[in-house]
Amino acid sequence: MDTEHTQELLLPRSRTANERLHAMIPGGAHTYAKGDDQYPENLAPVISHGRGAHVWDIDGNRYIEYGSGLRSVSLGHAHPRVIEAVRQELDRGSNFVRPSILEVEAAERFLATVPTAEMVKFAKNGSDATTAAVRLARAATGRPRVAICADHPFFSVDDWFIGTTPMSTGIPAATTELTVAFPYGDLAATEELLTRYQDEIACLILEPATHTEPPPGYLAGLRELADRHGCVLVFDEMITGFRWSEAGAQGLYGVVPDLSTFGKALGNGFAVSALAGRRDLMELGGLRHPDDRVFLLSTTHGAETHSLAAAMAVLTTYVEEGITARLHALGERLAAGVRDAAAGMGVGDHIVVRGRASNLVFATLDENGQPSQEYRTLFLRRLLAGGVLAPSFVVSSALDDADIDHTVDVVAQACAVYRKALDAGDPTPWLGGRPVKPVFRRLA
Repeated sequence: MDTEHTQELLLPRSRTANERLHAMIPGGAHTYAKGDDQYPENLAPVISHGRGAHVWDIDGNRYIEYGSGLRSVSLGHAHPRVIEAVRQELDRGSNFVRPSILEVEAAERFLATVPTAEMVKFAKNGSDATTAAVRLARAATGRPRVAICADHPFFSVDDWFIGTTPMSTGIPAATTELTVAFPYGDLAATEELLTRYQDEIACLILEPATHTEPPPGYLAGLRELADRHGCVLVFDEMITGFRWSEAGAQGLYGVVPDLSTFGKALGNGFAVSALAGRRDLMELGGLRHPDDRVFLLSTTHGAETHSLAAAMAVLTTYVEEGITARLHALGERLAAGVRDAAAGMGVGDHIVVRGRASNLVFATLDENGQPSQEYRTLFLRRLLAGGVLAPSFVVSSALDDADIDHTVDVVAQACAVYRKALDAGDPTPWLGGRPVKPVFRRLA
């Protein structure tokens, strides 16, 4: 039986487990965004299990979960079609000395779903795929520099990107100097960058869309700039893939990159990512060309059968069940409810929902309209007390109307407390401890 949520949520088992995690695992989690520093003090639940849109912590509390698996579990936990596809492979082996026939079938299914790509190679995580794209671009152009979109928070754990973040300790300056940045939506600034580093930039890499829609003509303009300056256009579709359309943002907006990377929703929680793109570029990492070989993706577990079976089930489910449309419908209902609740409590200018309906985030602003970690802490604390685990408002298709309605009710209660803190001009009495912290910061 679920423990009843009270105004003061107590998580004794989770607190003990978090200490055990920190004792053995740097950061207490295998992803910094899952760290307990991202949650109010002593209110970081450790998960026991999940089903559909709900998760249970080891203290017995049930939550409606958003942003599941850092946006990877878009169909909901333990989705029947995905689990059945994996189950069929369990007693057939998972990794062999030669390619499995599933590698052919998964590639065919992926390329049929994302027809703007001509070849695909699978891996286990997004960083491997984006770094492989950068390596291909450098090999194809003979140029050293990488241009990243400055407005997008994450591309890779590898040096070429992490050196540009506040957590750059351990990255040689010489490596970081080869990465330059351009602003999203500003073609003139991007052209100026390409001109300043004429014949030096191997690729432009960006998320094709994020919390705002691309300005009219922007992606097509980037395509033209890349062609004119001889660099490779790379779309990071880790988030936009499937959530924007079954064929990603490139399918929705009709602009074809040279290379693109997918992950997250592709496996519904199973470890699989993909690098896809033009045949002439991708084949540089293959065997059927006369040029110098490029060490592309060569991973022991990249084609592990269970994950490829999961990916095929995900692709089929998205297409046959109209999942992207459902994500948008759920997100629109949630966004409208949260905005109404915030406005009704007089905090509509302080709790702000942003993004495409299938990929909603929220901002917590202080009395001066500035982003505030303290007010975020207050808000998260009230959500948790109401049984809502929501580092974002990114939906999964497993949510139903009752889940959304409950979430909106809890948000309204949180907004009432938020209003009190704004009126007091100080959220401290409602924090219950230190504020939550940004993922990327210089000091621990």
